Amino acid sequence: MQHPPHPVAKPSVEEMQQLALLRQLRRAHRQQMAIAPTLIPEHMAARPLTRGQRLADSVAATIGSWRFIVLQSSAIAIWITGNVLVGDNAWDPYPFILLNLLLSFQAAYTAPAIMMSQNRQSELDRRHAQIDYEINVKAELEIELLHNKIDILKEQEFLSLTQAVRELTAQVRVLTAQAHARP
Repeated sequence: MQHPPHPVAKPSVEEMQQLALLRQLRRAHRQQMAIAPTLIPEHMAARPLTRGQRLADSVAATIGSWRFIVLQSSAIAIWITGNVLVGDNAWDPYPFILLNLLLSFQAAYTAPAIMMSQNRQSELDRRHAQIDYEINVKAELEIELLHNKIDILKEQEFLSLTQAVRELTAQVRVLTAQAHARP
């Protein structure tokens, strides 16, 4: 009795759509890389920092530390205490207008420096995310190709086993016929 070949599991419609999308992404990615192959090293290389970028990073690192907060809080407390204790001869009497002016200057100059540092860090994060995305797409495509190769190998192995079973079945029939033909 011959059995039909065992069917290979067919991918679902959703899986086929995902595979089609991955193939489109792969083609687009390959076309993009073929158009601008010289961009690959620059795209992955870190650019040297300018003097302004190093200064912005330094300001952001300093102001974003507990040491700065403790020092600034101590300086403000000393300023206010000193002015209150001196009384009428204080260099910045209550409501501490000079202190407010100094803190406003500090905020006016440090905020843009912090924003520059954050913008540069965001640019680095975007570049890293793009590289990660490209690596993930490539890994997905490689896995897809491996799955396809394994499916083909399994199908070939199944076909060869089916053929071997058919040949053995034919041999058994011949031997059975020979055994029945003998008296």
